[in-house]
Amino acid sequence: MNSLQINRLIMRISYFIKKHASGLMIILVLSSCASVGPDYIRPESPLPSRWNTGSGCNSAAVSQDTGLMTRWWSTFSDPELMSLIERAIQGNTDLRKAVARIREARARRGISRAALFPSVTASGSEQHTHAGSQTGVITVPDQYSLGLDGTWDLDIFGGKRRSVEAYQADLDASVEDMRDVLVTLVSDVASNYLDVRSYQTRLSIAEANRDSQQETYQITEWRFEAGLTTALDVEQARYNLEQTRAEIPTLQTSLEEAKNGIAVLLGLNPGSLQGELAERKPIPVASSEIAAGVPADVLRNRPDVRRTERKLAAQTARIGVAVADLYPQFSLTGTIGLEALSPGKLFASGSRTSGYSPGFSWTVFDAGSIRQNIEVQNALQEQALIEYEASILSALKEVNNALVAYAQEQVRRQSLIEASQAAKRAVDIAENQYSSGLIDFTVLLDDQRSLLTLQDSLAQSEAAVMSDLITLYKTLGGGWESETPGENK
Repeated sequence: MNSLQINRLIMRISYFIKKHASGLMIILVLSSCASVGPDYIRPESPLPSRWNTGSGCNSAAVSQDTGLMTRWWSTFSDPELMSLIERAIQGNTDLRKAVARIREARARRGISRAALFPSVTASGSEQHTHAGSQTGVITVPDQYSLGLDGTWDLDIFGGKRRSVEAYQADLDASVEDMRDVLVTLVSDVASNYLDVRSYQTRLSIAEANRDSQQETYQITEWRFEAGLTTALDVEQARYNLEQTRAEIPTLQTSLEEAKNGIAVLLGLNPGSLQGELAERKPIPVASSEIAAGVPADVLRNRPDVRRTERKLAAQTARIGVAVADLYPQFSLTGTIGLEALSPGKLFASGSRTSGYSPGFSWTVFDAGSIRQNIEVQNALQEQALIEYEASILSALKEVNNALVAYAQEQVRRQSLIEASQAAKRAVDIAENQYSSGLIDFTVLLDDQRSLLTLQDSLAQSEAAVMSDLITLYKTLGGGWESETPGENK
């Protein structure tokens, strides 16, 4: 078919549309009427005006600047942590899978939208019929045809529009799911990085105490050889030293596990970050100001809460899809084409054929199946509403608990700082007095044990303060931006 012939066919189709324009306009008006089923309204949730963190928490440290939530890890002022998080956002497998789910949801929405429009198929044929002389059948002339067939299932009662509405809400929910994965990802990377620095700090403490206890052991041996002490002091010094040495392999194992955890979160093979994280650095410290906002911010910031709200919207729309089955289903079928006995006459004035046929179908008896399906969808909507309400309560609980934990761990850390400083002074005094023979060895032994325990506890508490802060930002829904990977619609 050449371009001139195609243009002729298009002109004939345009003539057909103009001829039946009034009927098509009526159909479009009917199809734009209000849809059956309930219109979705976001439920109102009563929320407290402030966080209930108890009288022992320092609420003055809570900031209302929620702009900090987007990149809260920048408050740690640690370039290595920032680099790891950026690479994790690019390479994490869970996040990539969540982005793929967004593409799937967008395509499903496109399929549902396509059902609102007519479907048109093109067809063409060339028929040759020949009969033998002995059959007595009259030979049929050759026949050529070219045409378009269209079918339009009219959405008079809005069932298809409700389906599009549901799939749009599903797409929104998949975006929130991706954001939730992102929130979890950045907090997991930060937590594992914090573990790396914590174990490195604890290793340094254990090794320093090991070296100190090694010196004490040697002094004890010299005093024993000089007859100034007993073998009991030597053995006590030795088991104290070996006990400290025994803790180092466990810390080394935990350190390697934390490094491998970061590598996997970045989408890398375990062991890929050995060189990068080999240097021992102190536990990062963030600003004490918290962008906690108010409880109402949870509804805006928490992707999991936003996701359950979108699922509720989707399920509400599906009630309308089910209700539409109670009503007649209207359709319009039409054909327009060309038929001729020879290819040259196919585009002659008398070769045009056309026709259209409106129709409807209506389920008049199904033993209550449609109404039972409506009841199913209503029950699912009730479950979605309960899930939404439960997600809000769970979010409020998690934030309150995180605020309390963060505040109380700071109090605990301060006490451990003072205790470890006092223990260090006690060990220094005890070592001098033992070397001078003024005290029994058990006094020095107890002081050394206490110092190691307190220093290790302090290192864990310093890490716990930052870990509680990371948890707090996670429970507040921090770590995603309005434009995140795969969100564009």
